[in-house]
Amino acid sequence: MTLRYIAMPDDVAEQLQQGGHDAYGNRPEQNISDGDGVPCRHCLRNVEHGEPYLVLAYRPFSSAQPYAETGPIFLHADKCPAPDGNARPAILTASTEYLLRGYGADERIVYGTGGVVPQARIEERAEELLTRPDVAFVHVRSAKYNCYQCRIEMRVL
Repeated sequence: MTLRYIAMPDDVAEQLQQGGHDAYGNRPEQNISDGDGVPCRHCLRNVEHGEPYLVLAYRPFSSAQPYAETGPIFLHADKCPAPDGNARPAILTASTEYLLRGYGADERIVYGTGGVVPQARIEERAEELLTRPDVAFVHVRSAKYNCYQCRIEMRVL
C-alpha cells in the first residue's frame, strides 16, 4: 500500500493568503514566527523564524455537518508550494505522537478508529485503517491540541 499525504488545497490557501475569510467568516490573524511549532497546513513544513504566518479557523471537510470539526491552524502568510504528497511531511516529525482518526466516504468519523499513536507508527496505523472498507481517509491531528495536520489516503496506482 502506498500512502498519499494531502495538504490544504491550493485554492483555499491562496484565498486565505489574499485576505479571504476563514471557516468562521473572520479574516486570519497575522503573526511572525518564532520558529518553534508553527506548522503550515499547505506546504506541510514549519514556518521559519521571522516569517509571517496566519492563524485561522479551518474546517477540512466539504460541508458543515455534525462531524466536520473546525479548529485553529497555521498557514504561511505568503504563497508556499504544496508538497507532492509522496513522503511523510516535515510537520509530522515535530512531535512524538499524533492522533489518527478514520472517516467514511460520507465524512463522518468511523467509531473505533481514533487513537494516539507514536510518530514512528503513523504509516503503519494509517495503512491498517485504510484497508478497512468503511474508512475512506484518515486525519492526522495533534495529540496535544487536536489541531488538524493533514489528510492521508491510499494512493491509486
